[in-house]
This record gives sequence, structure tokens and C-alpha cells, in this order.
Amino acid sequence: MTPAARLQAATELLDRIVTAARDQGAAADTLIARWFAERRYAGSKDRRAIRELVYEAIRLLGVRPESGRAGILALARARPELVELFDGTPYGPPAIDPAEPVAEAGLMPKWLGLALKRSGLANAEQAALLQRAPLDLRVNNLKADRDAVAAEIPGSEPLPFLPDGLRIPSDLPVEQLPSFRDGRIEVQDAGSQLVSLASAARRGQHVVDLCAGGGGKTLALAAMMANHGSILACDVDRGRLQRLPPRAERGGVTIAETRLLNPGQEFHQLADQAGRADVVLIDAPCSGTGTWRRNPEARWRLSPDRLAKLGETQRYLMRLGAELVRSGGALIYVVCSLLDDEGASQAEAFLKAYPGWKAEPLLLGAGTAHGPGLRLTPLADSTDGFFVARMIRP
Repeated sequence: MTPAARLQAATELLDRIVTAARDQGAAADTLIARWFAERRYAGSKDRRAIRELVYEAIRLLGVRPESGRAGILALARARPELVELFDGTPYGPPAIDPAEPVAEAGLMPKWLGLALKRSGLANAEQAALLQRAPLDLRVNNLKADRDAVAAEIPGSEPLPFLPDGLRIPSDLPVEQLPSFRDGRIEVQDAGSQLVSLASAARRGQHVVDLCAGGGGKTLALAAMMANHGSILACDVDRGRLQRLPPRAERGGVTIAETRLLNPGQEFHQLADQAGRADVVLIDAPCSGTGTWRRNPEARWRLSPDRLAKLGETQRYLMRLGAELVRSGGALIYVVCSLLDDEGASQAEAFLKAYPGWKAEPLLLGAGTAHGPGLRLTPLADSTDGFFVARMIRP
């Protein structure tokens, strides 16, 4: 593909991403994968160049642009060398009309920046939310030793605060590695590994992973438990939950059982679990402000109304989780958000509503004490942004 054709492809892709963000559709990485699957003729260099253009434009624009074209024009304004590619050649973008709309560059919507400031994140911390993310692995200690895996992967570096964590070159094709195919490694951000450690799950325990999704934390918990005990992995999203069994099989995990839940019927469907769990992990649906390094278009999807609805879901899940924890057991509340409305304030409200429950201090080797829990940020900890609290039932 010519440089002009790549730029036009990026424009078309960005247009799809803008539409999906407006309509709460598929994430950018999913849309990009689908787009390339439909265009097998695009070579690896073309794919890389197009993807970089798309994500550069997304990071540049704090507010959702009117169209993909308006977004790419903003990128061309920031990178003047791109302007000459708008030459109207076949497969390239049409010439620029001086009167056509150009999106405005910015970090994020003003209301969201103010909310992050109220949550204690200054300008430098906010800017770091949109830097490129590193690539981290969790070595599956059920099958492998971290040092042995590190020796197989050039450029890998052990993460000092994680027993099984490795940071590897970001352009490494992980799924082609033998250690990935045979289940010795999983892609998992260092922050996600750390909040899993906050569970302190042990061999022989019964754990409920209430929002398991594709199962990344379920697998980490199983490794912490040495594959002894039981884990009930639940979610309301059938597609995401179906990814867990094959991942568990590849990783040699035999203690995880899945349960698909129907929205609004979770208390009834989990009645058999009431008061049984040693640990309940709630990785709650949230705004994802801590994951903008990987999903920068997520900030285009947010609004005060959506944030309020997420807050209702988080409180509902904490009430549900509290019913499942045994006496003396632990409720682990996690959000990949740095907004206090989703993190510290939610944990504080829970502790007020449930007398006798206590927040247990967390010492994970990284993070900063924040409210009743711990906060991880890209700038301070070189991880995705998380809030995690460990609360003990009396």
C-alpha cells in the first residue's frame, strides 16, 4: 500500500471507531482486527502503519471527533508532513477543503479532567494515562519457572514487585511464542497481576470471581492457590466467559468452574454460594480510566450519566459479593479506574453500610495508600491504573 492509501485506510477505520464509541459498540482493537480480517491483502508493515496512525489520532483527540476524516485532519495539522498525502490519488484521501471541519486536539473532556483532579490526579498523572503501555506477561507457575521463561524471551525483564511478572518488548508477537502456546505464559498487565495478589488467595480455599470476563484473574488466582481448592468464575457476558475454559485447559487449571449469570437474577442464581466463599473478587465494570494507554478511545464513550450508571452497578455487585463471603472472609473490590467516585468513595460507602467490616492494609510492593485501599497509576507505578480494597467480614 502507498502512504496515501494507508492514510485513507486509517481514516475509514477511525470513522468506524468514532461511530462505535458514539453507539457504545465494539472497542477499537476489535474493530481494527475485523477490518484487517476483511482485507487480507494488507501486509504486516501496512497493518502496523495503519494501526499507528489510528491510535495516534485517538490519543491526540480528547473529545470524540465528528468523523474519522475530521480526526485524521487534526492529526495532519499536528504532523504537517501528512498533508501532502491528501492528493486525491486512487485509494488515497481526497484533497483537503479549507472549509471542512477539523477536530480539536486535547487530553480529555473538561468534566472528566476535573473529576480526575478531584480524585487527586494532577496534570502529569493525567497525561501519563495516554502514554503507550508496556507489554507484561504473567508466568504460569503451575507449568513454568519465571527465570526459565525469561531465558527464552530476548529482552524480557523480571518485574521486581511480582513473583511471576515479566516485561517484554512491546512489538514481540506473543501468540507465536512456544511458551504461550503451551500455557506457560499469559498476557497480563502488571497492575492486573498486583490486584490479583491483593486477594491473598491460598491453597484449598473457595473463591468466587464475580466478574470474571475472559478469566485473566481467575487463572492468576488458580496459580496462587497451586491449583488446589475451587474457583467459581461468573459473568453476565456469555462471549467473554466462554474464553475461560480453553485458556484454563491450556494453562493446566482444573479448579475453575464457570457460571453464566442473568442480569438482575444474580442473587437468586448464587444463592447456593451465600456465606461460603473465603474470597470474593469483584473486578467491577467501570469507566476504564486506568486503561486508556491500551484503550484511549474509552474516554470518548464516557458521560456523567454513564458514570452514574456504572456506579449503581458497582454498588449492586458489592452488595451481592458481601452475601457470598463467609465470616472472616475477604471481599476484594477492584476497578481499573482512577476516579474516586468508582474507587475509594465506593469502598468507603460500603464500609459505612456494613458495620463491622474492616479494610485491611495492602502491602503489594507498589501503589499508594488511597482511602480504604491502594491506588496504582501509570506514572507512579508503570502499570495500568487501578484502585483495590481488601475488606474483611466480621
